[in-house]
Amino acid sequence: MSAFVSLHNVNHAYGAGTALAVENLSIEVGEGEFAAVVGPSGCGKSTLMKLATGLQFPQSGSVTVAGDRVTKPVKIAGMAFQAPTLLPWRSTLENLLLPLEIVEPHRSEMRRRKVEFAARAKNLLASVGLRDQGDKFPWELSGGMQQRASLCRALIHEPKLLMLDEPFGALDAFTREELWCVIRDLQAARKITVILVTHDLREAVFLADRVFVMSSRPGRVIVERKIELPRPRDLEVTFTPEFQDIVHELRAHIVKARQ
Repeated sequence: MSAFVSLHNVNHAYGAGTALAVENLSIEVGEGEFAAVVGPSGCGKSTLMKLATGLQFPQSGSVTVAGDRVTKPVKIAGMAFQAPTLLPWRSTLENLLLPLEIVEPHRSEMRRRKVEFAARAKNLLASVGLRDQGDKFPWELSGGMQQRASLCRALIHEPKLLMLDEPFGALDAFTREELWCVIRDLQAARKITVILVTHDLREAVFLADRVFVMSSRPGRVIVERKIELPRPRDLEVTFTPEFQDIVHELRAHIVKARQ
């Protein structure tokens, strides 16, 4: 599998004279792969995400996405975070359309293709169980519904890479598991490359093809664990001994990394 996202021997700090956030960080994710990144708090997981999307640039080393060196924000990437950050004065449908109003080439085509774009947004909402919710404002939706809408907004411009930074961390356990299944189905249907940053080891094992464990700060990958549980996976797999064994194995790596 050729690398779709590649970070090679990357060093990065936030400002001159500050401690490195990541050091000699190398990771490769194949096209269409679902990768998860776990590790101790402050290990550089979110820094990895910023480097891969061109929100930060490394002090040394190289970052490439889809064969191109990252020297500016990556247009083929979509991002979703722990907080949905939907604009409260815009309807849910209008929130989904916002990226198309800002980013080229969609911005120049918005007036001519608005009906098409609105239909795309409605189809996305329907795919995550939010049919007929487009006219509601974010404050009229539950936290789980807002996060579903946030995922749709990250996908509206049909990105080839989806970066998820703790997207379900603020939700209750049942809602979180529902959204695991939503993103599982979206990724399977669209064959999109996904990198998930999470503290939740069950989440990582359930969703990912491979899990990368990072060291304490400055972060680097210390373990790469392939998840060979058969797909499609349903939530019942999380109760099996095989699943629990992988979770415990990853937890042991993180405990060791913190020492």
